[in-house]
Amino acid sequence: MNLIKGRRLIITLSTLAILASCAPQNKDTQSISTDGKVTSNVIYGTDGRLDVYQLTDDRLKKLAESTVALIKSTSIAASSTAGFNLITGSNFGTQMNLCSSEKFREQDTAAFCSGSLVAPDLILTAGHCIEVASDCQSTSLVFGFAIKSVGVLPKQVSSSEIYKCKEIVKTIRNNSGQDFAVIRLDRPVLNHAVLQLRQSGEMSVGDGLVVIGHPVGLPTKVTTGGKVRSIANAEFLVASVDTYGGNSGSAVFNEQTGLIEGILVRGEQDFVTQGNCTVSNVCVEGACRGEDITRISMARSYIPSSASGGGGVAPPVNPPPAAVLKPEVFSTIANLAIPDNNALGIFSTLQVSSAPQGRKVFVTVDIAHPYIGDLSVQVIAPDRKSVIVHSRAGARTVNLKKSYDVTSSLGKVSSSGIYKIIVKDLASQDVGTLKSWGIELR
Repeated sequence: MNLIKGRRLIITLSTLAILASCAPQNKDTQSISTDGKVTSNVIYGTDGRLDVYQLTDDRLKKLAESTVALIKSTSIAASSTAGFNLITGSNFGTQMNLCSSEKFREQDTAAFCSGSLVAPDLILTAGHCIEVASDCQSTSLVFGFAIKSVGVLPKQVSSSEIYKCKEIVKTIRNNSGQDFAVIRLDRPVLNHAVLQLRQSGEMSVGDGLVVIGHPVGLPTKVTTGGKVRSIANAEFLVASVDTYGGNSGSAVFNEQTGLIEGILVRGEQDFVTQGNCTVSNVCVEGACRGEDITRISMARSYIPSSASGGGGVAPPVNPPPAAVLKPEVFSTIANLAIPDNNALGIFSTLQVSSAPQGRKVFVTVDIAHPYIGDLSVQVIAPDRKSVIVHSRAGARTVNLKKSYDVTSSLGKVSSSGIYKIIVKDLASQDVGTLKSWGIELR
């Protein structure tokens, strides 16, 4: 299943071979390839995924608390800490051979699909996640598999947050249509709110979406900024949302009402190879095939209306403002000699894995030069926007070590990517060195 809003992840051929060999164990395969096999997800535009600890909107936190991770029971073991169980996962960065710029590479993956609480004892997920009785018997449904504090990875979870699949109420998998499953738990859930469903009416193209689930099996991620691209038919709609394999079964919420509009089921692939490592593949907003979402009307008759129609979480769910994003610093040591009296100059590139998203943008430079009045310094953003931060100023001043606020010029950059700096010495006699430079998002 694939959902991501501006960036698409396409898996390397070697990784695809590994995933294909593991298909019976990992049911979260999402888009349909030409040979009829189901493949994985993608990102559209700016990556909108947030960890739970990054949320400042209490409404989003409530929705995230009612999300479950579908984890193989064999990956859960007793802990030496009373009342807790260990979750055995795999390091995301190592597993996918991720480049150092990739988001969440230090975290562990453990889930194979996602789900949401739609009645005290019912979970809604994708049909391809739980298809037969053996799937039900081998799966644990876990609340709270999330990063709730900075740097604290969820290596264990309270035993009270782990549920078993008692029975399959209904499961349907149509690779070109509806795809959902309603699962009954072994006991009612008392400490998490039942989520509400849209009971009538329709979404429109352009309506905002929020997806909450476990991309690539990672701890809970809240993905804001999604949009409805088209209403395919009565069974599913197509959207641009930032999701990956593992998001299959994730609830897709209306950004304004907080109601569940559908279940994420199919989409683009996730990763591409960059040199000798793997990165997320980015789709320009509106490009690629989009992500398929089974409409909630397909599953609604299998969920008691008294459970999903009241008492749950249904306040407006607006994406958290970009200002809550943490500051980030990206820098590189260049140590490049600047040729004297040369109009071409030298350049250096820097991979920046985040977009500004409303934050201020600063360029920092450290240039050793005895006469900075000779220098011109230009910075070019991933979308080709550019700004000259220094132009033959400073006369006999020695060394240029400064931070420039370029928010007005580069703050509207909509995606992560490669920034470029060009340094020229446009007069004779004095020479210097570009020691280092960086981009700061504050």
